[in-house]
Amino acid sequence: MKKRKMMAIALSGLMMLSAVGCGNVNDGSSSGGSSAGGSSSTASNQSSTPTSVSGGTEGAEITLWTYPIGKWGDSATVDGLIADFNAVHPEIKVTVEYLDYSNGDDQINTAIEGKQAPDIVLEGPERLVANWGARGLMVDLADLWTDEAKAAIYDSVESACKDNNGVYYEYPLCMTAHTMAINRDIFEAAGALQYIDEEKGTWTTDNFIKAVKAVYDNGQTNVGAVYCNGQGGDQGTRALVNNLYGGTFTNAAHTEYTANSEENIKALQLLLDMEGINYDASIVGGDEINMFCNGTLAMAFCWNVSQEKNNLDKINFDVLPMAFPSSGDPKLCGGIWGFGIFNNGDDTKIAAAKTFIDFMANDEKQAVESVKASNYWPVKDLGNIYEGDELMTEYAKFVPYMGDYYQVVGGWSEARTAWWNMLQQIGSGVDVKTAVEEFVTKSNAAAQGAQ
Repeated sequence: MKKRKMMAIALSGLMMLSAVGCGNVNDGSSSGGSSAGGSSSTASNQSSTPTSVSGGTEGAEITLWTYPIGKWGDSATVDGLIADFNAVHPEIKVTVEYLDYSNGDDQINTAIEGKQAPDIVLEGPERLVANWGARGLMVDLADLWTDEAKAAIYDSVESACKDNNGVYYEYPLCMTAHTMAINRDIFEAAGALQYIDEEKGTWTTDNFIKAVKAVYDNGQTNVGAVYCNGQGGDQGTRALVNNLYGGTFTNAAHTEYTANSEENIKALQLLLDMEGINYDASIVGGDEINMFCNGTLAMAFCWNVSQEKNNLDKINFDVLPMAFPSSGDPKLCGGIWGFGIFNNGDDTKIAAAKTFIDFMANDEKQAVESVKASNYWPVKDLGNIYEGDELMTEYAKFVPYMGDYYQVVGGWSEARTAWWNMLQQIGSGVDVKTAVEEFVTKSNAAAQGAQ
C-alpha cells in the first residue's frame, strides 16, 4: 500500500500535459482483450488500413520482435492483442519473439547478418530511424503517415519518426518521460525530504547534494549508482549529467555531440566526488532497478512508471518518482515507441506488416488497448485512457518536462557505446575532461561518418 499522498491532477488535463510536453521538442496495463467498457476489441469493425497500403496479405506469415515496452514484453498480453488482430485479419499469421535490452540488439544484428531480420520491430527512433533506418534496412512508412495521421500525432513525435531527408521509418504508438526515483522511507528517516518538492517531484542541484549527504550520513552508504557496464538504461545517466548544471548531449540541430561542455564536465566531476554516489562498472540500468527495488540503493536513475508497475511485487517501501535535479527547469529524456518494418524484399509480408501496424495504432478501439499494454501514454489524443489509475495520474505530471529528443543524431549506436566506456574511464581514475573529450571525438567522428 502506498504511503505517499497521491497528488490530485485533473484527469481531463492528462492529455493536455502530453500535448504540452510534446509541443516543444523536441503501467494500468491491459490484456488487450477488451476495451475500457468491457467489450472485446476484437469486435471492432473500424480498422482503418490506409487505402495507399497496397499488396495482398492472404496467407501472409510475419514476425514481430518486441522489446519489453511495458506489457508488450509479456506473452499473455501480446497473445491477447494478436487475438484481437486475427479476429479482424484471420488471413495473417503473426509470430512473436521477445527481446530484452541486454542482448536484443545483438539478436537483431545477428538476424540481419543472416538475412533473417524480423518483419516488424517495436522500439524507438534511436534504433528504427537513427540506426537501422540510416543503414537502409527499413521500409519507408510514408503511406501510413496520411494527412489524418499527421494531424493527430504530436508534431515532435512525428519529427522523431523520420530522418533528415523526411523518410518515415517508424509509426509511433506510445510515449513517456523517463524519471528517477527515491526510496521515500530512507529519505524520510534521514531527514532528507526537506530538500525535495514532493508535490511537483522536483529538486535543485544544491538540494540533491544536501539530500545525498543526509542519506549517506544516516548510514546508507550506497545512495545511488552511475551504472556503466553497458548501454542498458543509459538515458538515466545522460539525463542526470545534463540536468545537474544545464548541459546538453547534442546541439539543437542534432548534428554533433556536445557532452564536453563545462556544465557536463562539472556534473561528472560532482558525481565522482560525492560520497554515496559510485561509478559502478559491474551493472547496467536493469541491475540498478533491481538494487533499488530490493533496498540496496536509495535512488534509481533508470526509472519510469512502467518500472514501478512491473516491480510492485518486489517493492516493500514507498517509491517517490522524481525529475532529475537541475539548476533550472528539468529536461527529461523522452521515450517514443512504435513500429518499424525491415525490408526483407517480400511485398506480401510488407503489406501484412503495415496492416498489423495500422490496426494496432489506428483502430479506434484497439489503439487504446495497444497503448495501455505499454503502460505509457498515447502519441495522440485518445481521451482519458487511464481514468481511475492514480499511479498513471501521478506520473503524468512529468510529461511537460520532456526535453529534446536528440536520440536521432548520426552515429548514435557508437555514441552510446562511447558513453558507458567514458563513464567507466572516469570511475577508474581517468581525468574527467580527458575522458569526455575522447567521448566527443569518437562520437562526432561517428556522426560525420553517418552523413
